[in-house]
Amino acid sequence: MVMNMKRTDRSCSQRLAHCLGLLAIAALPSLPLAATEKDAERLGTTLTPNGGERAAGAAVPAWEGADQPTAGWAFGKLREAHWQHRAEKPLFSIDAASADKHADKLSPGQLQMLKRNPGYRMDVYPGHRNCTAPDWVNANTRRNVTQARLTDDGNALAKAVLPGVPFPIPASGAEAMWNFQTYYKGVGVDWASNFTLVSPREAGANWINVEGAVHIAFPWASHGAHTVEEQNGLMYGYYFGARSPAASAGQALVARNSFGDKENEVYYYFPGQRRVRRLPSYGYDAPQIGFENQYTIDETLMFQGLLTRFDWKLVGKKEIYVPYNTFRQLDFNAKREAVYQDKFINADYRRYEAHRVWVVEATVKKGMRHNAPRKLFYIDEDSWIILVGEDYDAQGELWKMREATLIPAWELGSACVSSSFVQYDLIQKRYLADFVTVGAGKDVRWLPETSDKRFKVDFFTSDSLRAISER
Repeated sequence: MVMNMKRTDRSCSQRLAHCLGLLAIAALPSLPLAATEKDAERLGTTLTPNGGERAAGAAVPAWEGADQPTAGWAFGKLREAHWQHRAEKPLFSIDAASADKHADKLSPGQLQMLKRNPGYRMDVYPGHRNCTAPDWVNANTRRNVTQARLTDDGNALAKAVLPGVPFPIPASGAEAMWNFQTYYKGVGVDWASNFTLVSPREAGANWINVEGAVHIAFPWASHGAHTVEEQNGLMYGYYFGARSPAASAGQALVARNSFGDKENEVYYYFPGQRRVRRLPSYGYDAPQIGFENQYTIDETLMFQGLLTRFDWKLVGKKEIYVPYNTFRQLDFNAKREAVYQDKFINADYRRYEAHRVWVVEATVKKGMRHNAPRKLFYIDEDSWIILVGEDYDAQGELWKMREATLIPAWELGSACVSSSFVQYDLIQKRYLADFVTVGAGKDVRWLPETSDKRFKVDFFTSDSLRAISER
């Protein structure tokens, strides 16, 4: 197919992908009504503790329950080496020649990646549904069935018992998105060494490769039952400090993200000026500093931030092939260049399984603007993690496709978590990967509890950023 098309043109394969997507969405089942106490009784019986269907589907296996590592695993050891299904082989592979055959279980973005990129393939493995949460988190989820609610405008989380899934039986797209933003991942996540990679504009040019420390704190996720009101609006605190390359070294950022409709509070330290500055418009589709407009704020980890610029439609459920049990992308001893190749992630380090996902469509509200006025999200029913996402541009063209990682975190009672993601720009033919630990020499760590001061609320302030940056 012709690759140097104008943004306003639509190729035959793009039309096919668009139509296949519309037909698949039209065939999805009807949506649930508001949940009741009777629905709460289904959690742990016909539904998983997180709200997924226990039963098998056409290609999806029945829920298996909590995953357990093989003997001898401890933090710092390679996770894949202790996964009980590590020796499995692919059931089959999908490439450009076989893509149409499997189109009913591919998103439009996945279909285009296969058709546009010679050598790109998806290896599909046996499915394992092993996501759950500790019993006390599951108890909070059960309470949320009848207690959780959004604000009247449908944008913000007004009431929920946390940590727990606010809306295990969602009735709207916004509810499903809040399930994603609050899925249980401990009180904090720590990347001792994190890489953000952007492929070059042309073959042979240099990659963008920024390395540093990242940690995120979730003050509401400690053991027990906590309310949204107790958090004073703070959903999470985020810190990043760059160490390389030299042009970025010393730059640092702290952010405070809100449960409500308050925009992110972001502070940035510029070492050349030895100053901390407030970035008042660092949200939504604002470009992140240093990545040649390949990375917006709300693309972080598939999606982050407020829901206020979009209308959110819960389209329904469908079965597709999604990244799952992607332990190989946490191989901190592997060589990055072997995994993150010129045009895409090496297929040997990607793993796909058939799973049921909730499809959520976001369309920009009348009177609002966004560089991607239509988005699709494919959210795993068992973990509430967005595993595949797509952006469409102002001309309605498929623009970007994102995929996340997913593993059961044994230190969190087999709660499933995501550690990194990749984003393919189908127009400019570049890709971005963030929160990468491949080649870092250290694993990412999920903390069920901690006394580390870096995960306390007062760490994520301008004064704290200034103090640690000017040492």
